[in-house]
Amino acid sequence: MKKLLIIGLRWPEPTTTAAGTRMVQLINFFLENRYHITFGCSKPKTSHSFNLESLNVNTSQIELNNTSFDSFIFNLKPNIVLFDQFITEEQFGWRVAEICPKAMRILDTEDLHFLRLAREQAFKKKVNINLNNDTTKREIASIYRSDLSLIISKFEMKLLKNEFKINAKLIHYIPFFQNKISQEIINSYPNFKDRQHFITMGNFMHKPNYESVIYLKNEIWPKIRKKLPKVELHVYGAYANQKIQQLNNEKEGFIIKGWVNNKEKVYINSRVCLAPLLFGAGLKGKLLDSMIFGTPNITTSIGAEGMTRNTKWNGFIVDNSNNFAEKAVELYNHEENWAKFQKNGLEIINNCFNKVKFSKKLQTKISFISSNLDEYRNQNFIGQLLQFHTLKSTKYLSKFIEEKENKLK
Repeated sequence: MKKLLIIGLRWPEPTTTAAGTRMVQLINFFLENRYHITFGCSKPKTSHSFNLESLNVNTSQIELNNTSFDSFIFNLKPNIVLFDQFITEEQFGWRVAEICPKAMRILDTEDLHFLRLAREQAFKKKVNINLNNDTTKREIASIYRSDLSLIISKFEMKLLKNEFKINAKLIHYIPFFQNKISQEIINSYPNFKDRQHFITMGNFMHKPNYESVIYLKNEIWPKIRKKLPKVELHVYGAYANQKIQQLNNEKEGFIIKGWVNNKEKVYINSRVCLAPLLFGAGLKGKLLDSMIFGTPNITTSIGAEGMTRNTKWNGFIVDNSNNFAEKAVELYNHEENWAKFQKNGLEIINNCFNKVKFSKKLQTKISFISSNLDEYRNQNFIGQLLQFHTLKSTKYLSKFIEEKENKLK
């Protein structure tokens, strides 16, 4: 029996985050390849946490800085351990390497956190982006320590190869998985005239989404509303705090809707999706959803980054607030352009996110590494070097924390 242990930074929430959708897709990939899966997490579940047991995935509450994890993984004896983000690799990777040295270690970066952080800092301080930060060093080190790292964006693949000289063998491009969608499915959704209003979507604990909504409220929506006084913007997303709720203004047509369980119903009844992201990384689930449900969108260069391979966008890519508002009004009013962009979205989904193609490539890569693990690791000297020092530093820091906590009990 092939066993996979996934160590999650948090329990997957596919109805609130693109990261949660990504994780459930990976779980389904391994289930389809006949892995027996255990998902472990040190954080408590929330009301939005996905019911993993419905997929016959075992779940386990694990503890940080505690030798109970050593016994747990020793008894489990996984063939593969998948770390959800580099932080979990830092927390548990050394224990996995020590207790189960023959287990293949896979890191799912989700997006490059150091890139998102650097862009956020550049945005806030209004300076040029600087990738030389501590998060960069930590995340790159985690990539080297892992046998394979899954990268969700072509842009980030190029960044790792060209700027950081990461060996291409250590990283593997895996975008969101999506089954092919037919034109008949798109045609079954409400048409241009049967849809109304704008939509924006995103988990508000994610800073790029939060800043995007503030940008919409202050800079973009007043310009759109002036031209379209009867049209509304519906703002959807989980974890809307008081600051977000206070943005609600029905007179201005800026409506905070909050979390929604049925994304399809919301998208297919909206005419245009707005995503003026000012910083971020990875791929944007909200934009993929807009394509899946036939809702053309307007976004920024950051929003569209890594989503296509020289394929025409399913709307407009605009980085200036005045132009953004202008294009939003244009797209909302012109049925012919709207229909053309809807078809572009269908082409992007079917050409750039083909589940069958990417699943096959990933399985081939995993099988090759698993069959040649010792030789494969011997070719990654930097990874061995970092693993050695991690065992010497992180291990004893963790043990110090555990001992300290035991004394406090």
